[in-house]
Amino acid sequence: MKLGVSLTSAHPGALPADGARTIIDRARAARDADLDSLSLGDHHSTPFPYYQAVPMIGRLTAEWGSDRPIGCLFLLPLWNPVLVAEMVGTLACLTDEPFIVQTGIGSGAGQFAAMGADPSRRGADLDESIRVIQALLAGDTVSSERFGFRDAVVNPRPPHEVDWWIGAGSPGPLDRAARLGQAWYAGPDVTPDTGPALLELYHDACRHHARVPRAVVRKDVIVLRDGARARRLGDDLVAAGYRGLPRAAVVCGGVDEVVEELLPYRQLGFEQVVVRTMAGITQGEALETLELCGAVREHLAR
Repeated sequence: MKLGVSLTSAHPGALPADGARTIIDRARAARDADLDSLSLGDHHSTPFPYYQAVPMIGRLTAEWGSDRPIGCLFLLPLWNPVLVAEMVGTLACLTDEPFIVQTGIGSGAGQFAAMGADPSRRGADLDESIRVIQALLAGDTVSSERFGFRDAVVNPRPPHEVDWWIGAGSPGPLDRAARLGQAWYAGPDVTPDTGPALLELYHDACRHHARVPRAVVRKDVIVLRDGARARRLGDDLVAAGYRGLPRAAVVCGGVDEVVEELLPYRQLGFEQVVVRTMAGITQGEALETLELCGAVREHLAR
């Protein structure tokens, strides 16, 4: 099983340049740990510094290199699909590996309002956005009545495959992941207890659409040499309401403990875990977590 990283984009309280440097330093640590993929999240209209994925990924390719997959999340109901296709085409030219597009329907009334998007349309908007972007990246001339444009084309187009990871947690979205994506991107709330039923739904949908199933899961983690401290930090963050996640959904401890907690996902059939350092820990703890994730990766790859 592979181990990738989704870098934390939100840095409340940071000076603007310091937050950007924090992300760059974490990307360098992930590269030095030889992790398998790197990506950034997507959120809009925040009261705290949230560094947007497209410019940051462009900068991070200088640290990450071009020989491992890189990508970012686009909550497509919030975006113009022609613009996304142009940005993906450009970013994909900076890597020799498949560019990863992660997507899902998104949530949060505030960001939908700020971006002029209607949350009641988000499912159908997502389906049409994926259709449009995939066709544009394939070199087609595309029109969309839903988005109100005609005869769009994009250049440059990706020189390599675009790898679509589609988030889902219920039957309809899982069907979308099977129908339109190369992988189901399971959220951080999925656990070894809840994963099997969702995987069964996804596999059924893949069989229905004659698609090969692939599953990736994201996990919020803390990995420290002092495993007991990592567990205490995780306990305190969850007790304070961390992302609304139960304690069973976050993974905290030393290297051996974290490997033991992640192995069930490999046994369930997930091909990759994408870790994110838990928000609320220090930069030193985040860098140590990323460093030690290199040792976790070695164990999971055996």
